[in-house]
Amino acid sequence: MGAILETRISESVAPSDASPARVAREFRALLAAGAKLLPAGEARRRPRQLLARGYTPKHRIDLFDTRFYLTDVRQDAYIRYFVAYVVPPRVGARALTIHPRIFYKDVSLQWRAASHFVRSDGENWIGKGDVRSVVDDGYETTTSAEETTDLPFEMQTAVEVLIRRVRAVRRDDAGVPLVLRRAPKHRIEAYRDFTAPRRRAQAERRNLINGGRSIARFTRKHDPASLRFVAGFEPDFGAGIVEHARSQSRLYGGAVDRYRTFSRNRKIQYLFLASPRHAWIVPPQATTTELTSYGVRTIDVIADEDLFVPGYEYHYIDDDDDPPVLVSQIPKGFVGPASELDPARADASPWLDRIPVIAEFKRRVVRRRR
Repeated sequence: MGAILETRISESVAPSDASPARVAREFRALLAAGAKLLPAGEARRRPRQLLARGYTPKHRIDLFDTRFYLTDVRQDAYIRYFVAYVVPPRVGARALTIHPRIFYKDVSLQWRAASHFVRSDGENWIGKGDVRSVVDDGYETTTSAEETTDLPFEMQTAVEVLIRRVRAVRRDDAGVPLVLRRAPKHRIEAYRDFTAPRRRAQAERRNLINGGRSIARFTRKHDPASLRFVAGFEPDFGAGIVEHARSQSRLYGGAVDRYRTFSRNRKIQYLFLASPRHAWIVPPQATTTELTSYGVRTIDVIADEDLFVPGYEYHYIDDDDDPPVLVSQIPKGFVGPASELDPARADASPWLDRIPVIAEFKRRVVRRRR
């Protein structure tokens, strides 16, 4: 049998109040003491070039027994990101390891750790972690399990605090290829350094949430009212809310309130978001404390993916195919107007507002606190 993972009901952490100069000195002291710097991208043969090229960390976040060092925020042609150095706890007598990663913000407004990237003429794709087999209309396909790259809820607000401090964002097209492993075209699955810790943790069935089965599903396809939770896994909007934070989003029209709440049985946690016009749920997380060298959890919470459609989601005609095809991640029949800022994304509130748990969240939490 494998190890049973620790679980913990935790409040969210905050960034260290250490100055950028102190954080940089502390980081360099780790390297001077023998810590191994292990980038997966172009910098892997000369890791110290990351510091020489200006990727010296300025901020620190501590969660459980893992330490995160983050640079100032950068922006390339596709994403806004931090170069983050993940420092897992030392294992036995082995040297301390430091793993440079890319933390970026997804359209669902979650901070994620990119697993790899694919780049070719006219294409730039950020790897979204592990994969999962999905059967739809009798066809089995392999798709990214994007939630496997979500940073722990307990540190999401801390990263938001850092982004709010930024006055000017540096343009930087070099960071991603220096840090991330470049994959061949069409590879969506993460590499072993991402997946192996997950396989080890999930081999012990007692670590699995609800035995690895779904905790929520729609009993009728394309019927939002048919959502059903496994007893105990419903969000607790009474005593379960542990955090209320706020961020800003141009896409969503201003302030976005973020509510972290636990399930009734306290085995999982949810993150609900509410903008002036939208409300949606981020895929829930376990309360396990084990984190990988990417800074993400090893244990998943399985549920129907249609429950976690963000306020705006992809819905567009792909002209690169012949003939052109419709690409949509919004349930059929529930597509609203296209976003004014991003025409490739459409309003998903016709679907979201009819999901009972979102209606309950708006009634019991949002309206009372605004």
